[in-house]
Amino acid sequence: TEQVNLEGLNILDFGCGTGLLTEQISPLANKIVALDSSSKMISILENKKLANVTTISEPLSVESTNKNASLQNKFNLIVASSVFGFIPQYESTLILLKSLLVPDGILVQWDWLSPSKESDFGLSEVKVKSAYIEAGFELTSINKPFSLTISKGTMTVLMAVAKNT
Repeated sequence: TEQVNLEGLNILDFGCGTGLLTEQISPLANKIVALDSSSKMISILENKKLANVTTISEPLSVESTNKNASLQNKFNLIVASSVFGFIPQYESTLILLKSLLVPDGILVQWDWLSPSKESDFGLSEVKVKSAYIEAGFELTSINKPFSLTISKGTMTVLMAVAKNT
């Protein structure tokens, strides 16, 4: 598995939720913009008072990227943990995120693997691969790093790493 050195990077945590990932990576990053459409989740993150973190509480859109000064500078890395499986406009969101990356910038996605073709839950490897191709990314890896077993069964994590070409 490829690793990304976070030291000194400008990072966008897309769909940051309460900031669990943001909190872990903030000591290494230069700065983090944490974006989530839920104001309740953003307020929990803001209470953590992380010095190098700027929060945005609204959905990602062309309009939000144009009006928010913190989205004007390009990012070295975008992380998205358990987000894309819940967004109906997956491909167009990837295209918008690509526009926020520096050349050779990296997007790392973790989502739940769809348990079957008929399931509305999660994403399939085929869907992820085609979405990255459509968005113009170079998909550097796609794998299933681990699974979680819960009362309802086993849920597998699907991880994709892509480069802005």
